[in-house]
Amino acid sequence: DLAIHSMKDVPIELPTELGISVITKRENPLDALISKNGKKLADLPQGATIGTSSLRRSSQLLEYRDDFKIYPLRGNIDTRLRKVEEGKYDAILLASAGLNRLGWADRITEEITHEILLPAMGQGALGIETRLEDTKIYDVISFLNHDQTNYAVTAERALVGRLDGGCQVPIGAYAKIEDNLITLKGLVASLDGKIIYKSENVGPVDDAINIGQELGSRLLKMGANEILEK
Repeated sequence: DLAIHSMKDVPIELPTELGISVITKRENPLDALISKNGKKLADLPQGATIGTSSLRRSSQLLEYRDDFKIYPLRGNIDTRLRKVEEGKYDAILLASAGLNRLGWADRITEEITHEILLPAMGQGALGIETRLEDTKIYDVISFLNHDQTNYAVTAERALVGRLDGGCQVPIGAYAKIEDNLITLKGLVASLDGKIIYKSENVGPVDDAINIGQELGSRLLKMGANEILEK
């Protein structure tokens, strides 16, 4: 009757009879640094090894400091944490939301501000997928919807949809809501972090889709289409 997803992982296009009916209140959307010796990002040594398999994270890290050595990081969260404890990396990057939900917030060395690492579309938010015509199920779960999170994630997904970006392209999308206004930040980066296009768009919450699509179009005109084509 329903399925629960991390909104970061939900494809833009869904089968016509299904939809994300509810998005619950967002956890912390930021990325978290877990370092071996408790050093923050700015204090990591020259040539520090950082574990992440996210192209979005690695490209932005390399823009921030091109001396970093980025290596793939896979496995469950506990496996990844163990790898940094064993000294296989100087630091690793994970989503703050997952660590918080599992009760491991104390393992976080630093939450990286979105000025350095723009989060992924939908990061920290959970969505509930249902059959669109199943009003009975919707009536049962509708109280779980968090309007502000829903508007924010809708804008982020509209941006990524306009870019037609898959997981093989470094794309950041993060919306904040204040006084019924959405401020949406977007980013498209080359894999090496040497070319990054950033911009933002602001508008009323009930115009979330247009805000996202407009920002996507702007990034494409700035040159993001060349990165996407490559």
